[in-house]
Amino acid sequence: MKLATLFDAFAPADGAPPNRLLPFFGWCLSGSWPTLMLAAAASSVAGVMEVVTAFFLGQVIDAANASGPESFLTDNIWMIAGIVVFFVILRPLAFGASSAANSIAVGPNLTPLVLSRLHRWTMGQAVTFFDNDFAGRIAQKQMQTARAVTDVATEFINTVCFALASLIGSAIFLLAIDFWGALSLCVWILAYAGLIRFFIPRVRVNSAARAGARAMVSGQVVDTITNIKTVKLFAHAEHEDRAALSAMRVFRERALEFGVISAWFRLALMTLAGSLPVILVGGTLVLWSHGQATAGDIAASGAIAIRIAQMTGWVSFTLMAIYSNVGEVEDGMRTLTPPHTLTDAPGAVTLPRSTGEVTFDHVSFAYGRRIGGVEDICLKIRPGEKIGIVGASGAGKSTLVALLLRLYDTEKGQVLVDGQDVRTVTQESLRRQIGMVTQETAMFNRSARENILYGRPDATEEEIVAAAKAAEADEFITTLIDHKGKTGYDAQLGERGVRLSGGQRQRIALARAFLKDAPILVLDEATSALDSEVEAQIQEALNRVMRGKTVLAIAHRLSTIAAMDRIIVLDRGRIVEVGSHDSLLARGGLYARYWNRQSGGFIGTEEEAAE
Repeated sequence: MKLATLFDAFAPADGAPPNRLLPFFGWCLSGSWPTLMLAAAASSVAGVMEVVTAFFLGQVIDAANASGPESFLTDNIWMIAGIVVFFVILRPLAFGASSAANSIAVGPNLTPLVLSRLHRWTMGQAVTFFDNDFAGRIAQKQMQTARAVTDVATEFINTVCFALASLIGSAIFLLAIDFWGALSLCVWILAYAGLIRFFIPRVRVNSAARAGARAMVSGQVVDTITNIKTVKLFAHAEHEDRAALSAMRVFRERALEFGVISAWFRLALMTLAGSLPVILVGGTLVLWSHGQATAGDIAASGAIAIRIAQMTGWVSFTLMAIYSNVGEVEDGMRTLTPPHTLTDAPGAVTLPRSTGEVTFDHVSFAYGRRIGGVEDICLKIRPGEKIGIVGASGAGKSTLVALLLRLYDTEKGQVLVDGQDVRTVTQESLRRQIGMVTQETAMFNRSARENILYGRPDATEEEIVAAAKAAEADEFITTLIDHKGKTGYDAQLGERGVRLSGGQRQRIALARAFLKDAPILVLDEATSALDSEVEAQIQEALNRVMRGKTVLAIAHRLSTIAAMDRIIVLDRGRIVEVGSHDSLLARGGLYARYWNRQSGGFIGTEEEAAE
């Protein structure tokens, strides 16, 4: 079996991530333990090789003393051959196997394993999770945590397993020379462990604080860059600079605190490391002076002591890195492990192809507040019926759509599609039945083709082009060219579609919805970014794509929904009027007042204030 495929680097996790450190590590690394144990064993064997090296050094010196220069080679030919085999074949193989296990089997596979699990879990969070944080910060936490878990695992194998094997082997070797030498090493190890026990928790706390401050810097910078056009339009570069510098100052302070504790840690450990050669070599010299140790024992003890002393600096540096990473894992864990607040019900079923019937049955939702949202909404939409939804800002229009899509759960009542409560079907199958074009068009930093294909990933090229033509998007797409020279449907659109005008983005979003061909279509200000001429061009295409579908169209520009079967007028979260355009005008109520304030425009802000 190839080293690179000893475990599945993209295997899903079992259940939710725990919010305690050790169980969280277990969740992240589950499925990889046999490979990690194999890598740890290889590292331990390499660590023992250090002791064997010192042993052979002592053997050579003792043999040289016993034989003299004239007969050394002839008297010790087999020992010399064994040493050559050890240094030329066995030792390189041991270190090579350890390196291969860590750099091929473990390292490249652990990061995608942990990152894919964290990403899947994060993707399952409700929209409120993302509303309450920076997008850049969440992404940073995923990458940070995956990298830190990988570093902890690989460095533990590379360093801790190697060092423990070397120390245990050294103690056994020293015990063969003298009990007191082995005891001295054990006492030194206890002192070393005590020092680590004192400093490491402090390193960990400071590391977590530094990681949190770093993530805030990243979040602030990403937020500024994401909205760079707004920054420039409002001439707020200096304001954003101050905000970024404020976050950077906090990060600098946390980094300095981490640097101070790290410096003291290194100083204390190196002082302790310096005492080991004095203890071991000095003790062996005393034994030699009493005829209880050989010159080879002195050389071997010295080699072990110096190697452990050198290794102490390396191990201390690595332990700092490990516990620094543990702090970063804890910091990421706090951000990424909250339980999902919106989940599929146990036994949730797949919603089959819908007929398009939608029912709001005494629905109330206020985002957890006492006021706002919608209240006691009763509305039944027949299959294929076209519904317009109007109202002032904050009247509850978008809330109704969000409840239909089950981006939130109702606080009272239920939303039904084809008579099934949306809480009893899987979220994925529900949303596959609904096509949507929003006021703020969502574009990925991918090609025009990929953005349209998002509506139905298995669509053919002919279907993609047909959808683009239906949305009046094909003509401008064929003229696109990006900074890498890619053209037409292959051209990249830039982050959030910044390379396109608002109208172009909206037409690609319409093409995506056309391609999805869902039985329920939601238009949330679908033509708001289009000028009158373009809107007129695609209105016929909109009428074609709406044919046979249930449509919920939110609009401020009332002319766009005048031809709907029914118009629902919302005010302060309640339905206050229902009827056709003509009947509502004849009634002379709120809708008529909205209409009279417009001449093909939008619901007036004065009316909103009055309401």
